[in-house]
Amino acid sequence: MMHNLILKVISKFLIPLIMLFALYVQFHGDFGPGGGFQAGVIFSAAFILYTIVFGLDAAKKIIPPGVLKVLASLGVLIYAGTGIAGLILGGNYLEYGVLASNQIAGQHIGILVIELGVGITVASVMMIIFFAFAERGRS
Repeated sequence: MMHNLILKVISKFLIPLIMLFALYVQFHGDFGPGGGFQAGVIFSAAFILYTIVFGLDAAKKIIPPGVLKVLASLGVLIYAGTGIAGLILGGNYLEYGVLASNQIAGQHIGILVIELGVGITVASVMMIIFFAFAERGRS
């Protein structure tokens, strides 16, 4: 991409705000609209913007594709691990009420952890897909 100073400056200003909004959507998802999937897409959109403006090589220096694969797997493990923790604690799979001494607190903790796993997985997979498409044009 050509050296466009205005685009780079505006992107450096917007990317942290987009990531902050993704965190808001992530942790507000149990009280209103939003959650892990939406937050993961918003977070990856910020990173995709960075990749478009600063280049694929710069983006891969920040988050290498190997790290993205580990993060995608970690998100799935967090999701599945929460369900297994419910089984170990005497409940059903993904029954959040047993995760704490109080049923309401356990449900709150469970949904936050589940949504965190979903958010990590969705953001990682979106970036993996974008990297795969961006690599196709390079030789």
